[in-house]
Amino acid sequence: MTRLGFFTRLLDDVPPAERYRLALEQIVHAERLGFETAWVAQHHFDGEEGGLPAPLVFLSHVAARTERIRIGTGIITLPLEHPVRVAEDAAVLDLLSGGRLEVGVAGGGTPSAFEAFGKDPARRNEIYAEHLDVLVNAWSGGDLGGGKRLYPPAPRLLDAIWEATFSVGGGERAGLAEHGLMLSRTQPRPEGRPDLSLAEIQKPIVDAYYAALPAGVTPRIMASRTAFVADTREEALHWAAQGLARPGLPQPDGGGVDELIAAWDAHVGTPEDVVASLKADPTLKRVTDLVFQVHSIDPPHEQVLRSIELIATEVAPALEGSTV
Repeated sequence: MTRLGFFTRLLDDVPPAERYRLALEQIVHAERLGFETAWVAQHHFDGEEGGLPAPLVFLSHVAARTERIRIGTGIITLPLEHPVRVAEDAAVLDLLSGGRLEVGVAGGGTPSAFEAFGKDPARRNEIYAEHLDVLVNAWSGGDLGGGKRLYPPAPRLLDAIWEATFSVGGGERAGLAEHGLMLSRTQPRPEGRPDLSLAEIQKPIVDAYYAALPAGVTPRIMASRTAFVADTREEALHWAAQGLARPGLPQPDGGGVDELIAAWDAHVGTPEDVVASLKADPTLKRVTDLVFQVHSIDPPHEQVLRSIELIATEVAPALEGSTV
């Protein structure tokens, strides 16, 4: 059965402290309505891209205000972090949350962020692999140098690692490592093929993951999708038109809100509209976790809460038992 999740980049159009308060309220609301996971993104320096540079700090606050929902990073930009410190912070947070932490990692980030951390962005993949090896070794109880081992020990987190990737090679790597695979709703189109759907781009990544996964290992595949659900289609399209047409966002040639929604692979409308469009996405038939976000539509907070409620009470039940 597919787990239902909520994801946020903390982009409400308010000062940082209020962003964090609203995101917490959204996650608490999601837990109350039966969502099983909640995920936050990490972004450095650019509040327009994402409002949270310290996801483990924020998730410790979430853990104290929730009881059941699993909490995860989507993602930690691992090349910019000291992997032993990530291992330690995650180990403590996992204990404080009662074993509810999921750790998504990737090698992404803008070149300017790498420079600010004194890292060479041309080496991001190399640094990512090195840091991931250290992280796995730490949670495995391995020697971290001079006979030092992680305290508190955190072997459970070995089964909580997720790797985000845009590439077939990344899908294969995650499968071989027996990690979870994270599929983003921001998957870029291949050069010269803007017509490809998100499902068409991600199918070979999922294929590679399944092919590489050792026999007997349970797959973990998360698909993140933009979904904004409202009581009427008119209301949903109103906020979608405002959000997706914001300055700074890439715009498709010509057309109106429907073209914007298609270009952003968004699922927008009434519960019936969103159920129908989700059922048309074949990727979702192969995932273990379906995680919804409102980005890049980013309606006001009250509309986000209502969308969470409609997903939980009308969209998810309609998908359960279907081919998705």
